Amino acid sequence: MTYRVTLIPGDGTGPELVAAACRVLEATGVAFDWDVQEAGAAVVDKYGTPLPEHVLASIRANRVALKGPITTPVGTGFRSVNVAIRKALDLYANLRPAHTRAGVPNSRPDVDLVIVRENTEGLYSGIEHDVIPGVAAESIRIITRPASERIVRFACDYARAHGRRKVTAVHKANILKATDGLFLSIARQVAGEYPDLVFEDRIVDNMCMQLAMRPQEYDVVVCTNLFGDIISDLCSGLVGGLGVAPGANIGRDIAVFEPVHGSAPKYTGQNKVNPCATILSGALMLYHLGETDAAKRVETAVDAVIAEGRAVTYDLKPTRDDPSAVGTREMADAIIAAL
Repeated sequence: MTYRVTLIPGDGTGPELVAAACRVLEATGVAFDWDVQEAGAAVVDKYGTPLPEHVLASIRANRVALKGPITTPVGTGFRSVNVAIRKALDLYANLRPAHTRAGVPNSRPDVDLVIVRENTEGLYSGIEHDVIPGVAAESIRIITRPASERIVRFACDYARAHGRRKVTAVHKANILKATDGLFLSIARQVAGEYPDLVFEDRIVDNMCMQLAMRPQEYDVVVCTNLFGDIISDLCSGLVGGLGVAPGANIGRDIAVFEPVHGSAPKYTGQNKVNPCATILSGALMLYHLGETDAAKRVETAVDAVIAEGRAVTYDLKPTRDDPSAVGTREMADAIIAAL
């Protein structure tokens, strides 16, 4: 079987990382027909938008996409291609595993958890405006029952399907009594339908402390949009950084897979950036496609190369100026050899 997959290289270092991931995925023996689509700042002059409608049409038709990082301007310019894709395709669940891998510098040895982040509302819904230009601005945070129900149900179903034992809902209901109060109330109701799972809740600031001190006590963590964004990066730090942090955006019948990190434009074209997050996002895509054996082989190969510590990029060396560090392409070569 050949899988037709929308491929969005992204910008900055994205095209290099996506190329490395495609080579690894193809080396598993799984056949792909890559439907290459351009998005990001580089296509604005050509199409008048960083996210042309034909890109979304491709994802809708293929129902699965692998995407490289795309630069999001800070303070000015277009809002976010990533957010726009998630909203346009109703990719309501953002899945970010954080798993300790032997050989990754500065990683905790006891981390194995999954962050499930609501992707479509909250402060990232973009309902904001200037009240007094240059003086005051307002952003509106909306939490709804339908979105809260489906993200908590997704987290519980994921936990059950993957043999995980506990779901923790993260909130700030002690202060945000209406919005987070609603989310917490709904989370408790939905979790009550899963008697085989342990359910608990944590206030977000306390949760950050808990994760820093004893991450081994947590399993599947479900959050509203902004809290999920922050906590998932915290968990990436626990396992050694964004270079080993894969991600998935999942809707009812469409899924887009992408690394958690940004586009690192200062390294564009230098064959320097760690490809593991993009490759591991490809492994998540293989799981989604039902190619479980191939997905496990990719993960095992990545783990083997990192653990050996020889053919790895600079960020996976004990010191970042280690002259034995290899480039993006060379690390992908090593992973392919390990397959």
